[in-house]
Amino acid sequence: MGSRGLTKGSLAYLNYPAQIMFKSTKVLPVMIMGAFIPGLKRKYPIHEYISALLLVIGLILFTLADAQTSPNFSIFGVIMISGALVMDAFLGNVQEAIFTINPDTTQTEMLFCSTVVRIPFLLVPMILTGELFRAWTSCYQHPYVYGVLVFEAMATYVGQVSVLSLIAIFGAATTAMITTARKAVTLLLSYIIFTKPLTEQHGSGLLLIAMGIIMKMLPDNKPVTRLPVLNAYDKHSKNSYKEVSSVGLEDEERKPLV
Repeated sequence: MGSRGLTKGSLAYLNYPAQIMFKSTKVLPVMIMGAFIPGLKRKYPIHEYISALLLVIGLILFTLADAQTSPNFSIFGVIMISGALVMDAFLGNVQEAIFTINPDTTQTEMLFCSTVVRIPFLLVPMILTGELFRAWTSCYQHPYVYGVLVFEAMATYVGQVSVLSLIAIFGAATTAMITTARKAVTLLLSYIIFTKPLTEQHGSGLLLIAMGIIMKMLPDNKPVTRLPVLNAYDKHSKNSYKEVSSVGLEDEERKPLV
């Protein structure tokens, strides 16, 4: 809730290209914060950090190539969007830690609990500011809004459960990379469907994104520790040696002391 509020509020101080630049870096704080969350303590290999960095730079290049205006920065807006990124990184890692510590937790339970916790923080300000009554009156005057809200709720539910499933299976960092790559796919499809011209900057951004995804798919080069496997002959010989040794010790004990 805090992340979404800060993200929307930052648009009053940042233009859209600047906000996209900051939101594209979400995967980096997710990976960094994952090393400090209790119950998680994740350590990522160096190639995953490089992969995330390539993905972020590529998406920023691709987005700015389509921007009609240059990024406009404001100190207050930067603080707000940075706070949103920290909250996003914290929430994703906490959800992964809950799934790791309690494997029986389902995605629906996680979504229900996080939604119930938000209600008091949203309901009280809406009542104090009068926005709840204005929204109710507007919906009463325009009944089609109810259908839009129901459709949005269903789409949000599917999206949130999908994201929580990714977190439970693959982790918060991989989920952040997938959502970041999804933005690039959405932009690319818009160019294909609406036949927009692609420039060299678009191509450079797509190349970096592809390199980041390919590097993420590389396996970890960890040495495999193999336990020694004994065959039947070795096991039989060792057991025979133990039996002979035990018999020898018993004979030694039975001998009279001189």
